[in-house]
Amino acid sequence: MGGAQPEPLLVVVLGPTASGKTALTLALAERFGIHGEIVNCDSVAMYREFDIGTAKPTASERARAPHHLLDCVAPTEQVTAGEYARQARQVLEEIKARGHLPIVVGGTGLYLRALLEGLFPGPQRSEELRERLRGRAGSRGANYLHRMLRRLDRAAAEKIHANDIPKVIRAIEVCLASRQKMTELWRQDGREPLRGFRILRLGLDPDRQALYERINRRAEQMFEAGLVEETQRLQEKYGGEASALSSLGYKQAMQFLRGELTREQALQAAQQAHRNYAKRQMTWFRREPEVHWLRGFGDEVRIQREAMARTENAFATDFADEHG
Repeated sequence: MGGAQPEPLLVVVLGPTASGKTALTLALAERFGIHGEIVNCDSVAMYREFDIGTAKPTASERARAPHHLLDCVAPTEQVTAGEYARQARQVLEEIKARGHLPIVVGGTGLYLRALLEGLFPGPQRSEELRERLRGRAGSRGANYLHRMLRRLDRAAAEKIHANDIPKVIRAIEVCLASRQKMTELWRQDGREPLRGFRILRLGLDPDRQALYERINRRAEQMFEAGLVEETQRLQEKYGGEASALSSLGYKQAMQFLRGELTREQALQAAQQAHRNYAKRQMTWFRREPEVHWLRGFGDEVRIQREAMARTENAFATDFADEHG
């Protein structure tokens, strides 16, 4: 007789930008018939109207499997890692209730950690302090705030990019309000990990040089596809209210629009920024526990077969547990 029903499987596909995560997740979702459902874990892809610079799945790709948490946030809103985790956990429960396979995919490490491990409660938000810090960022630049965070909590500053102003502000706020470093609070109890799933983490780790070439090509394609025009439209419509305009690609397009860089310089700056981001993503993801690393791109048949074998093996374990 079988024992207790095993916990359902949750597949997580992680890896740096341009490593082929979308291709791999679609292949996995289709391999498991109508049962694969994809949950986005990329912070900027949650925003509506931010399309070209986010490399979201295309309409035809989305038609191949159900997608969740894409285009679900207004450009003027902000989504914290904690809010993302709450929404994503609700979606996972709904997918589980349907008896389908959830596949979480994305490159925003903090959001993924919030979803799987939970976040520390942290001190209450102070809108007054945030307003002051936003004012400083406006008058003295993002690097000024990042230097301030570095003095307060060097480890947190290394994890958060200077251009990610909302996260920098939150980290400074935590340090000032709690009189503790944010990274110390991360280590304390109070985090509520995700329960009710067995997690299979699949990580893409392609050759670094080949990845950088893809990143450079993708940035070129974004500029050719109208990234500057999209940025101008968003800037005219929302102005400083759309915080995602400071994200990769959009920031460099804004610099071109303001006349700070030529188009060629903006493209090169975007390519460099994306390469640096990929480096930081890999540093972050290497700290994730129990990742099955796949040494290639997600659109390679060899890698897709390896990922499917890992997933099928995890399902087989479920079946053995259930009937053992």
